[in-house]
Amino acid sequence: MKKQYLINLDRRVAEVEKRTGAQIVLAVIERSDAYPELPWKAFALGAAVTGLLVSVQEMVRPGWTSGSEMLLAVALTLATGVTGALLCVYAPAFARLFLDAHRASAEVRQYASSLFLSREMFATRRRTGILLLVSLFERHVVVLPDTGLGQRLSQDALQVIISRITTTLKKGQVDRALEDGLGSLEDVLAGTATGESEENELPNGIVEEKGQ
Repeated sequence: MKKQYLINLDRRVAEVEKRTGAQIVLAVIERSDAYPELPWKAFALGAAVTGLLVSVQEMVRPGWTSGSEMLLAVALTLATGVTGALLCVYAPAFARLFLDAHRASAEVRQYASSLFLSREMFATRRRTGILLLVSLFERHVVVLPDTGLGQRLSQDALQVIISRITTTLKKGQVDRALEDGLGSLEDVLAGTATGESEENELPNGIVEEKGQ
């Protein structure tokens, strides 16, 4: 993310923390898992489709198939599979076509939980830490609050925040998506804030990681 966007988001985090009493950490992760099965899925599909087309062609074409033609068919089948596998490695949009939604959701959730623990977000005095995590490859969002915010954030409220972030994220506007998430969080929590001044116990800088 550009430096100016980071500065603006840092300032916005500080404002929302002051109004809500929450300790907010923003995180942008490139991908939450390596998903080694995706290239294999693409290879299998490409090879299967090509093999089927070759078989159909042989069925409708009269005459014998020569050895060179058989070798060409095998080479074409393998080449199509390899091309699909390589596209999965170098073209995230193509790889996402083979990504299971439930697996992606679980991996992003697990990554968020691990980050929450590794950054010791549970160590705030009133347990008011909250993580807003965006995983770019999966296009998935997790909002993970600590126990001190549990009664102030219902599941419906969390879903509203996530939906707002996701809607903007689909447009490719990561910085704007995070701003929208902060705005939604502020709307939900400001009404139940105690008004007491809270020490900034967690760093405001955005966590940016490549992930797996």
